Amino acid sequence: MKVNGVEHPAPHDARRLLSDHLRHDLGLTGTHVGCEHGVCGCCTVLLDGAPVRSCLMLAVQAEGHDVTTIEGLARDGEPLHRVQQAFHENHALQCGFCTPGFVMSVTGLLARNPHPNALEIEEGISGNLCRCTGYASIRRAVEQLAR
Repeated sequence: MKVNGVEHPAPHDARRLLSDHLRHDLGLTGTHVGCEHGVCGCCTVLLDGAPVRSCLMLAVQAEGHDVTTIEGLARDGEPLHRVQQAFHENHALQCGFCTPGFVMSVTGLLARNPHPNALEIEEGISGNLCRCTGYASIRRAVEQLAR
């Protein structure tokens, strides 16, 4: 599989979750694991540009696909990705645990719909849970990007 533009071999254990492979085998710890049931969205990554829950997917299912994690949006020393920048400008994070999943979900949303309306934004972030921000700042960041 290709992760953040770099080819990686499949894990040796066919039962390895994609989230565990990314975090423990590849050292990409920006992909957070919250509920391990696909409910919270913290582990969201992009698979061929579409948001997926990496805790619900086996790593071998990603073979032959492009996986993008939060680390792949802006590499060290590069400017922030536009979604990351909008989150920063709109204070769309507090503790930061859910932020990578939100950023990846929003990145996927804007890739398929560059100008979402309020209802589409709501639907686009509805699979991610945050206990700190109340979502208002997150919505503002997405609305800024949609303009």
